[in-house]
Amino acid sequence: MRLEPLLTAEETRRAEEAHQGPLEELMERAGAAVAEMVLRQFPGSVTVVCGKGNNGGDGKVCARVLKAAGREVHVVDGVGDLGEPDVIVDALLGIGLREAPREDAARMIELINAGGRPVVAVDVPSGVNASTGEVPGVAVRATTTVTFGAAKVGLAIAPGLFHAGSVHIAPIGLRPREHEHALVPASALLEVPRKRRDSTKYTAGSVLVVGGSRGLTGAPMLTARAAFRADAGYVAVAAPESMLPVLETSLLEVVKRPLPEDSAGRLLPRSADAILEAAQKASAVAIGPGLGRSDGTIELVRILLEQLTVPVVLDADALWELEPFARQAPTVLTPHSGELARLLGTESREIDAHRLDSARRAASRFGAVVLLKGADTIVAAPREGVLVATYGTPALAVAGTGDVLTGIVAAFLAKGMDARLAAATAAVAHGVAAELVEPQPGLIASDLLPALQRALAGHGLQRAPLQ
Repeated sequence: MRLEPLLTAEETRRAEEAHQGPLEELMERAGAAVAEMVLRQFPGSVTVVCGKGNNGGDGKVCARVLKAAGREVHVVDGVGDLGEPDVIVDALLGIGLREAPREDAARMIELINAGGRPVVAVDVPSGVNASTGEVPGVAVRATTTVTFGAAKVGLAIAPGLFHAGSVHIAPIGLRPREHEHALVPASALLEVPRKRRDSTKYTAGSVLVVGGSRGLTGAPMLTARAAFRADAGYVAVAAPESMLPVLETSLLEVVKRPLPEDSAGRLLPRSADAILEAAQKASAVAIGPGLGRSDGTIELVRILLEQLTVPVVLDADALWELEPFARQAPTVLTPHSGELARLLGTESREIDAHRLDSARRAASRFGAVVLLKGADTIVAAPREGVLVATYGTPALAVAGTGDVLTGIVAAFLAKGMDARLAAATAAVAHGVAAELVEPQPGLIASDLLPALQRALAGHGLQRAPLQ
């Protein structure tokens, strides 16, 4: 699978050191690339804000090229008056930032943000950590970022993602030889295993969904339908017996396995034997959608993790009070920031501020693939680089879309995909499907299902990962 590199600041510096020519050559190309973007996209006068390092050098080259093209250009070296430009070029801090900007730089960033003008950032918006996406203080909110050679980690991971605007990668002759992290492009969907002429419903991918409780019947149904739309050949749902009438009416193609439940309509630990029996026909199991929270469900999840021998994806209530476990088969956890905060014993705002580190810590703690949901869905695995999926729209912020994602992950696992790639590709499929739904308010989770078919058929694959 072809992945798009995401570079840290250190990886970028090593690529620069390996360049077979003077650094000034790269600077000339970088500044010219920024100027070209301004000339193409932003008419009128320009203020270029330059810092003291290489980023400032890129900015000065940009200013020179713009002047030669006939633009009115004002250069600000570090601190000064922005004037009244039509567009601002941010060449203040660059990729070297690790801590909050110093007072004079912070003041300039605040002036840029308050100017109400389009902003073109050079390499990364000033104030964004290029290696993590963290924003330790104030940071420029760019309209467009022109980055060089390859995208930087901080442009793909929130909160840096939200400061970058649209991202343009300028080829300046920088050839990165190594990168730990990567973006997953939409073209990855073309590599999801398809049904072959000799496939059966089981070899095409058999999924068992374990979940449901009183008042939460919709969640496992969405997961089951999504697994089918993600091209699984066989899907079964193991759910509380009282849900059977609803399941029989709503899920025509899905096999149902009614299970014993407590007085509140939640599954009991003694359901494990029936689930394990049903799992004999499954090549992946999804646990958690609508499961409910009780001592009994916590114990049931623990038993299933100990005894299931096929890949498992855990979502929603299966993550509640989850403790580290030992499994030989692959396991994928799919938390949002609040759920991950509980798993790591912290608060969701800490997760949101340090998303890359949080996902990696969780993967290490649980020995599992962790899919941290968000506009920058992060997929981390122990001792491997992080994969990032940036497709989707704000319309996905609605109940039930996570259940759909769980079904897609389960289907891809059932097809035999590597767990990390299955999770990341599922996130891409989920996001592309959302983009294919008509761009209007009111999207509901089930709207994604027919769009998912279109995504897997190759529609909507044109957009670059960071546009």
